[in-house]
Amino acid sequence: MMRLDHLAVAAESLEAGRAYVEDALGLRLQSGGEHSHFGTHNLLLGLEDGLYLEVIAIDPAAPAPSYPRWFDLDRFAGVPQLRNWICAVDDLDAVLMRHPRAGRPVALARGDLRWRMAVPEDGILPMDNIFPALIQWQGAVHPATRLPPSGARLVRLVISHPEVVTLQTWLGPELSDGRVVFESGAIGLRAEIATPQGQRVLQ
Repeated sequence: MMRLDHLAVAAESLEAGRAYVEDALGLRLQSGGEHSHFGTHNLLLGLEDGLYLEVIAIDPAAPAPSYPRWFDLDRFAGVPQLRNWICAVDDLDAVLMRHPRAGRPVALARGDLRWRMAVPEDGILPMDNIFPALIQWQGAVHPATRLPPSGARLVRLVISHPEVVTLQTWLGPELSDGRVVFESGAIGLRAEIATPQGQRVLQ
């Protein structure tokens, strides 16, 4: 089974991503860290129900890898955007047997955090990056447990694609979460988030 784990906002820089998210939600992001394998870094925001939000960007101080970065960041340009949703699984290898286009397992670490993530060879997830990135956390440590409460809660995550029925067919047997809504339309994600300042939207 898949469980909604976190959301990722892509940005050309962490500064741009911070400004976008903090303006949209009225909440301050926390420091994250670096991902040396992909040459990226992030900022974080804890959400209720064990979820979190990250802003991720290419780290200009890190060497560029000889392979595509995750989340299709090599091709990303423009204003910050809610780009990916990430689902946790207990057995990544077994799930990839059913969804091989989701990528190959890559072992990653940041500080004492350890996880395996499915990353496509070209960095581009199926269905125009709308298919969820798949993660398997290793050990009991999870980023959400270390983030201070923000008072923000995900109300709905709207997944939009012209062929959304196909995505629903793929994920239906494995993802059961009333917050995740599928709509036919232009490709994109929209997160409706309840904050202490009222309901806000990231997209």
